[in-house]
Amino acid sequence: MPEHPHGTWEPAPAGRWEDAYLSGNGRHGALVLGDPHDDRVIVTHHALVRPDGGPRPRPPALAARLSAVQDRLLAGDVDAADAFTDGRPLRQVRAFHPAFQVRFVRDDLAGRGYRRALDFATGVAEARCGGWHSRVFVSRADDVVVQYVTGPGLDGELGLDHRLAGVPGALKVGRTVVLTPDGARLTLRCRYPDSDLAYTGVTLVLARGGRVAVGGTGLRVAGADGLLLLTRVGRHRGEPAGDRSADGLAALVSGDAATTYADLLARHEARHRGAYERVTFDLDAPRSERGLPGSALLERPGSHALLERLFAAGRYHLLSSSGALPPRLTGLWTGEWDTAWSGAFTTDANLNLQTASAVPCDLPEVVEAQGALIRAQLADWRDNAREIFGARGIVAPAHTDGESGHSYHFQRKWPLHLWTAGADWLLTPLVEQAETSGERPAWLAAALAEAAEFYASFLTRTGPDGRVVIVPSYSPENRPANAGRGTLNATMDIAAARHALRTAAAWHPGPDGARWSALAERLPGYRVNAEGALAEWAWPGLDDSYDHRHLSHLYPVWPHHDITPYSTPGWARAAHRALALRGAENGSAHGHLHHALIAARLRDPDRVAGALRAVLGGDYFHRSLMSAHYPGREVYNADAAHALPALLAEALLQSTPDRLVLLPALPPGWRRGAVSGLRTRFGARVGLRWGGGTCTALLRADRDADVALKTPDGGSGRLRLSAGDDRELTLGTR
Repeated sequence: MPEHPHGTWEPAPAGRWEDAYLSGNGRHGALVLGDPHDDRVIVTHHALVRPDGGPRPRPPALAARLSAVQDRLLAGDVDAADAFTDGRPLRQVRAFHPAFQVRFVRDDLAGRGYRRALDFATGVAEARCGGWHSRVFVSRADDVVVQYVTGPGLDGELGLDHRLAGVPGALKVGRTVVLTPDGARLTLRCRYPDSDLAYTGVTLVLARGGRVAVGGTGLRVAGADGLLLLTRVGRHRGEPAGDRSADGLAALVSGDAATTYADLLARHEARHRGAYERVTFDLDAPRSERGLPGSALLERPGSHALLERLFAAGRYHLLSSSGALPPRLTGLWTGEWDTAWSGAFTTDANLNLQTASAVPCDLPEVVEAQGALIRAQLADWRDNAREIFGARGIVAPAHTDGESGHSYHFQRKWPLHLWTAGADWLLTPLVEQAETSGERPAWLAAALAEAAEFYASFLTRTGPDGRVVIVPSYSPENRPANAGRGTLNATMDIAAARHALRTAAAWHPGPDGARWSALAERLPGYRVNAEGALAEWAWPGLDDSYDHRHLSHLYPVWPHHDITPYSTPGWARAAHRALALRGAENGSAHGHLHHALIAARLRDPDRVAGALRAVLGGDYFHRSLMSAHYPGREVYNADAAHALPALLAEALLQSTPDRLVLLPALPPGWRRGAVSGLRTRFGARVGLRWGGGTCTALLRADRDADVALKTPDGGSGRLRLSAGDDRELTLGTR
């Protein structure tokens, strides 16, 4: 184990797929169990979602009924929106599933001295036992799962095994094994039940020494001392292009097995290491704790070494799961077909919590992956706006399988089709990345205009005060204590509309921008309830329901900066009161992390520390350092693992295009530490080092900047930076 925690290790193989080490390139994923006798690597791919036997559902055609339900809600019928559906039953989005496992069952048991490890800087998961050594990574450069096994007497059966938990009994499976001069080619074809869709996996085998032959279930290996396995999987209609897949793998061979492995790793590492190492986090943990296996650290929830390792692991897993798409609820990985909530993308909280660290922790690859998801679905988002609301522009779904962007996952109890804030939230990281880099993609400018235009065509109703009313309105996934779920003026909807309109206006100066700005000024204000808290619904008479995992009404605090302790202290106090009143409901990990992110914005380090204790002490993390949705490692889920780096960064630094806040919510126990490489939204990179009552900040600006500075001791000032210059600040801490 290196001195800095850029990896993890265990003294035993993974007994469950949830404990398997993870590798990925944002397309292919691998779960590496590391058993020297039954060596299994589960292969996944972002594109593998199971057909459900019918045509893709469309959004409900409700636009003709919108005016009537608006009339009823405005007239005081608090349950009017319950009937604003087309009567369809709840339909899940198509489920993400694993492809198969590459499995090498050896004839003889391996020797002593077992150890498996994962190197975050290279993405290589390796295991050793006696003379046996297995290394696995998923190449970012060549889009291939690479496994290199060496050792004396590699005798056994190698195959592609589709028999994973929950696999459909009617899955049609075909296998071929073709011997080649250097080894063999294994192919597994799986056709989904009642569908012309299928997926095919191909593994090219390079054997060093010994003999290979067609075996009972795959390839029989005898006397080899090295095996290089190159694997890809793809989904397709009809017959696969198997030969082309095999040719593509053969083109990666650059010599013998050892040479080819080294070349593949070098090309991959050149892309992966640089991205991973952009940011580091250090709490000055004891070297003795940094050297512990992950399972031992997880038994020490107060350990600084645990936080260091989880920060590093979170960035590693987030990067590894982002590419063709951003991370799913399970990242890029699953070992079973029956994934909770379809292993899909839940956009009303989970996805943006997972990707929240991408901009401050300098992972533009993650932002680009989220952009890829959005761009591919914009046409469907237009359908949602038109079919449900009779409006121009775009409305994002609350749940998507990564293919369809239509809003069809809803029912009376969960009227997710009424939620209109999704486009603004999903586009927010891309706006922040544009502010950070200084580059404005043309497609993003167009999408922001469409988000604003939705509000321009949807917000046609006004209340007694002459301001527009958002009706119907939905605060995920909660309801007022005295009304139906679909209602009026949810605080999140107000904040999202205001942000979308103002952002689009800033990106599109001129008549359209002026029109959107004027509409933003007509939006309703927020409301403080009788308990002195920011109300979840701004419409008078709607009572709050406090015990809930979502914190949608604090959207103007985080991810946005509409309410801050600096510019709106009164509203910040009301927001803090709302946060204090909020319960944890079912203990969902994302609720704890969301709570802490808002607390950090409100400069409450004690509440940040309390949320961290709840997560680290609640048994949310597997030995893989991937997380679970509920305490006790119940339901494999990436929310906590991916969101934790965002929280740690938020506690140390916050920025807008015109403000920098240093150490806003430093937990009391973090007496000494350092972070390097954090990005700001005004184009600077920041490193921090604190301890002994002082904090040193080193800034390097990519462009000129003049911003307000908020210091750790509560002070204020101006900070002026010139492009390319280094600036060092030494400040007192509170």
